[in-house]
Amino acid sequence: MTIEGKQTGTARRRLRLGMVGGGRGAFIGAVHRMAARLDDRYELVAGALSSDPARAKESGADLFLAPDRCYASWQEMARAEAARDDGIDVVAIVTPNHMHHGPAKAFLEAGIDVICDKPLTTAVEDAEDLAVTVGRTGRAFVLTHNYTGYPMVRQARAMIAAGAVGRIRVVQVEYPQDWLTTRIEEDGQKQAAWRTDPSRSGVAGCVGDIGTHAFNLAEFVTGLRCEALAADLTSFVEGRALDDNAHMMLRFAGGARGMLWASQVAPGCENGLKLRVYGEKGGLEWRQEHPNQLRHAPFGEPPREIARGSHGAGPEAAHATRIPSGHPEGYLEAFAQIYRDAADLIEARSAGRKPDAAAALLPTVQDGVRGVRFIHAAVSSARQGATWIDF
Repeated sequence: MTIEGKQTGTARRRLRLGMVGGGRGAFIGAVHRMAARLDDRYELVAGALSSDPARAKESGADLFLAPDRCYASWQEMARAEAARDDGIDVVAIVTPNHMHHGPAKAFLEAGIDVICDKPLTTAVEDAEDLAVTVGRTGRAFVLTHNYTGYPMVRQARAMIAAGAVGRIRVVQVEYPQDWLTTRIEEDGQKQAAWRTDPSRSGVAGCVGDIGTHAFNLAEFVTGLRCEALAADLTSFVEGRALDDNAHMMLRFAGGARGMLWASQVAPGCENGLKLRVYGEKGGLEWRQEHPNQLRHAPFGEPPREIARGSHGAGPEAAHATRIPSGHPEGYLEAFAQIYRDAADLIEARSAGRKPDAAAALLPTVQDGVRGVRFIHAAVSSARQGATWIDF
């Protein structure tokens, strides 16, 4: 296989992966690495794993990277890897939100494909700039809205597209957690510290962190585009600079109406992402904490449960399924699906062929732009007393 710009002979090989961020103490970097390894399509060979050069070297050693490929900065890494005959094919950017735009643009312009954590950026202008850069460079850009990788999420999307619920009327999506119920950002909790810091997280807290997942899931499954929202954002924990709870009303193209609740101060809720879609002919319900089942309720008939790996699941779910029915699959497998589809996309382009149609379901830079616009629209609405904002 030939990856553009890198001669590799004719033998098929793993994609060479680099990582920006994700060093010692980082949660999401480890998740990305596990997801990349699960289907054996990538090999991590380089990284700029911390903004602290010493910590970056130590983190690279932890991951068995060659010393000369443990970089002190992402700028150095982009230059050096682009110049190597065996340089990376793709980079994963797993930094706090404010550090997505610069590295992503640099690697795209260096001819390297990008897999980036969400939200895309902290500013709409930066998000739009990345979309232009992707178009100009022709590189692949994948945003890790990992919940789109679940088999039964893809099943729900396919059923709605096939008309299983008819014309959609109501979309209800929620994502409650409880881990920020107290002000743990003041106690040295690294994840809480940056996610509640406007200089690193951006203008929103809960909305940017998990509200974007809920918003993306609603659009992905229904195929509808949200046109306007009215948002009430609250910081319940005293002294917290960013929102930790959000209630929103949504208006979708075609007349459907929706509600979105995201909270990180809901005691008893661990990772309660849930989507319900109701149309003229029936409803669908999916819960992330029980991801292998999809509830389908045709109007006037008994509800039925479709299980991952069962005969009731279609090819879209099968594409994202690894093990037989009854063996639970979950978060890491869904995350790995994003990486597997990204590998298919990159290899297909290199081979000059069309990728599998399922790879087209990957969240793109344009999805990232919508996510950033959603964040800013929600903040703008809340500041104006929950007025309706078109976006």
